[in-house]
Amino acid sequence: MPERAMAQQAPPRRPAEQRDLVRITLPDETPLPSAYAEADRRQAVADLLAANRFAPREMGAGPWGLALSVREGRLVFDIRDAEDAPIHAIVLALGPFRRLIKDYHMVVESHERAVMENHGEARVQAIDMGRRGLHNEGAELLVERLRGRVAVDFETARRLFTLVCALHQRI
Repeated sequence: MPERAMAQQAPPRRPAEQRDLVRITLPDETPLPSAYAEADRRQAVADLLAANRFAPREMGAGPWGLALSVREGRLVFDIRDAEDAPIHAIVLALGPFRRLIKDYHMVVESHERAVMENHGEARVQAIDMGRRGLHNEGAELLVERLRGRVAVDFETARRLFTLVCALHQRI
């Protein structure tokens, strides 16, 4: 079955922002399990396209497109040029991310349930702090796994980790 893709283009660049990635493409197979998860994915893409640092080693300056996918249990960063021609692919094992992804999904579900069932602001904030902690840990792992291949800043890594989690919900 051919893979359909959902691509989003970046808005015009503002001078103070660094933006190496100008296009993000994700597989568009099935919707995410909740409107909350779908909104989280959309926000991560929008934030990434607004400002990011994504500098593949020894590939010169961007701008770059990125097709992010999971294939055969591996995370694929398909780096593309401005015209969407493939340039280089980086493949990472998902194993080191699995526990974080699983924990992140459980915390996000708890957060969503707490909001929907009106469990109180203090409980929602406590769950959100746990979610942010897992998110930060996932971003740190992503920076580490990309080290020597692609330089990314922490905020870019956080947003990419959100997309990795969204991709993992679809497999």
